[in-house]
Amino acid sequence: MSAPSPVDPVTDQALALLRQLGADDVPHPGGTLRAHLRRVQRQLAAWGARPALQLAGLCHAVYGTDGFAAALLPVDRRPFLASVIGVEAESIVYLYACCDRAATYPSFADPDAPFRDRFTGRSHTPSPARRRDFAELTAANELDLVRRDPAFRGEWDSELRTLFLRLHPFLGPAARRDCATVLGEPESDIGTTDPKLC
Repeated sequence: MSAPSPVDPVTDQALALLRQLGADDVPHPGGTLRAHLRRVQRQLAAWGARPALQLAGLCHAVYGTDGFAAALLPVDRRPFLASVIGVEAESIVYLYACCDRAATYPSFADPDAPFRDRFTGRSHTPSPARRRDFAELTAANELDLVRRDPAFRGEWDSELRTLFLRLHPFLGPAARRDCATVLGEPESDIGTTDPKLC
């Protein structure tokens, strides 16, 4: 029997913080919010994501999101989260949490398209690297929801295909392969409504 893989100290601290903030008590498809966050982190690791992106996956809903209102921390606690998971990982968490999806998703495939911050109302253009981080985190998150909740998939299937078509240019090969396996090949003629997803 093989030993369980070790948890690095920063991940261990982040998991302890999630427990402390009550992520085990927040219901989520597939169990609890904490279980979902852990699965997203593991999916990103399976795709070869660097440690900062994996940590962002683990904490991606800490501030809530445009599709999941339950925030574990207010955004004015950003320095605190950065002290636990690092500045780079926290900046990815914030980018994911702040995304105004209705304003941002329709033009996401354009690398110069603005990204609207739902907390501040301002728009900015993320770097290509940060846009890739956002796309991979989004893909890992939505694939977990699809795998865990058939009703969610049934309700949002067309919108998810549209979303993945927009994310496709920014995803690595492993993420693209999983998206195609789970959702089928993207189609270019799907509608434009975007779901409110966690």
